[in-house]
Amino acid sequence: MSVPVEHEKRKKEILEHALDVFIDEGYEDTTFRKIAERCGITRTILYLYFKNKREIFIYSIKQFMETLEREIRSIVAGPSDGIPARLLQTVALILESSVDQRRLLIIIFDYLNHIRKSGGDPDERVRRRTIRMRHILASMVIEGIRAGELADVPVKETVDILYALIEASVFRLVVLGRTDTRELSKAASLFLDRITKR
Repeated sequence: MSVPVEHEKRKKEILEHALDVFIDEGYEDTTFRKIAERCGITRTILYLYFKNKREIFIYSIKQFMETLEREIRSIVAGPSDGIPARLLQTVALILESSVDQRRLLIIIFDYLNHIRKSGGDPDERVRRRTIRMRHILASMVIEGIRAGELADVPVKETVDILYALIEASVFRLVVLGRTDTRELSKAASLFLDRITKR
């Protein structure tokens, strides 16, 4: 196995263990030492992969968002089932990915709460991380309107509704512990059906 492949494999193992520490300890009480101990390595070795706990946390989010964006782009570029169907597929994918990454979302929620308590702006942090996803949704809505597949709806508000369903899913997962996304998928389907031109 080549060194870069081994390095990436070890990084993924570290991320898995780090997620466990973040969940057990909370973002604020997680330390680099605790992560190294959970990984069964020294802090010196851990420094070969990450500079600090924040970098581990940000890297986890980045991996999740890059994977999700790549999958969304494959739906956008996929066979033309029509914009409403692709929008529904996109929302369903995001809901399913949220369930799959529930542990990470719990930590993100804890981190955002920490930011808010420290006087920061969690909304700004979330918007910065999700702006590309919102842009993809907006592009699809615009394309659907131009193609005559969607009614002439306000783009921003339409994206806000779809995004609100995603936020509701995250709330249900993280706060309520509900992993069944069928109700929200049905709500997305109902909404998209209402704005689809016949």
